[in-house]
Amino acid sequence: MRYGLPGQDTPRTSALSDHRMMDFEFATATRILFGPGTVKKVAPAVARMGRRVLIVTGRSPGRAQGLIDDLDALGLVHRTFQATSEPTVQMASEAISLARDQGVEVVVGIGGGSAIDLAKVSAAMLGNQGDLLDYLEVVGRGKVIERPSVPWVAVPTTAGTGAEVTSNAVLLVPDHGRKVSIRSPLMLARLAVVDPELTMSLPASVTAYTGLDALTQLIEAFVSTGANPITDGLCQQGLAVLSRSIRTAYRSGQDIAARTDMALASLLSGMALSNAGLGLVHGIAGPLGGMIRAPHGAICGRLLPYVMEANILALARTGSNQQALQKYQQIARLLTGKAEAEIGDSVRAVAAICQDLDIPGLAHWGLTPSSIPPIAKLSLESSSTKSNCVQLDIGQVTELVHKAL
Repeated sequence: MRYGLPGQDTPRTSALSDHRMMDFEFATATRILFGPGTVKKVAPAVARMGRRVLIVTGRSPGRAQGLIDDLDALGLVHRTFQATSEPTVQMASEAISLARDQGVEVVVGIGGGSAIDLAKVSAAMLGNQGDLLDYLEVVGRGKVIERPSVPWVAVPTTAGTGAEVTSNAVLLVPDHGRKVSIRSPLMLARLAVVDPELTMSLPASVTAYTGLDALTQLIEAFVSTGANPITDGLCQQGLAVLSRSIRTAYRSGQDIAARTDMALASLLSGMALSNAGLGLVHGIAGPLGGMIRAPHGAICGRLLPYVMEANILALARTGSNQQALQKYQQIARLLTGKAEAEIGDSVRAVAAICQDLDIPGLAHWGLTPSSIPPIAKLSLESSSTKSNCVQLDIGQVTELVHKAL
């Protein structure tokens, strides 16, 4: 990729220098346990929350067997529901029905983002009356969740989504060809247990795609219009540890230090995005993910450098949001490790990571040029796009998605 990007002609003041007159709030999971071996603490914690348990697993349910054995040893009654793909509204409705029929008191999601989102929405609906469609955005009625979820525990086995500490769940609606969210601060987990050892067996491709999801979330939350001093710090730390370990985790999956860094980066990205919002990459990825069957992180990784390029050029041209430009320069320094890095190096560093992780173009997943205009239109209506650091028009969005083919 070649970029005609600004160099070092932006103000030298700190990106954190002007938080005056800022109002913000910050919320995350009630309790977080992090570190190798922490999965052994899940069953005792669950037992203190309830005796009847719904366990939501991902596509590799065998990863939950150790936890299931621990629950059995404590005499807990449990049923298992498997997320066999990205969660759909139908799949979520089935999980909710099972949980209600079984009188479930606590939900555990152990798996990737799909399993955790399915557990999250199940717990929310157990705590609230009505049908799932009552609460869905866009395709549903958008009703506000008024009561807390039943207690639920998140145990990620991938490192990328940060779903264990986010307050929304994303569901695919095949009939509408798009993904939509159900969201509320009342959906946050009672406990998030992040054990890097659970990610050791991930295939290289899954490591790449989930890692790029975390990278995208850290960058978008950092430059988001909803960023605040707390989320800025989370993003800076997350980018630092991710940049030093994402290639190692991809190439050497048994490297526990790299896996720990990636698990931490994912956790920090989830905490940041849940409070600061995201940006145009996720605004495009929502409708695009409903049209093509591609891993979410693969879509994000492919789009990210082109969205960054468009954002930086628009910020430089309009002279708006100088703080975001300063942050892009910080991103360049964090990703390259070079104090003299220029703004454009942020884009080149991301493009280099995507190349090293063998991320294909969107055409590989079936996207055609004729499909891009409706995707661009829908992306501008996304809640994620509303917190993008600069406003882009439909022509700019269409052009950058074409580049990502």
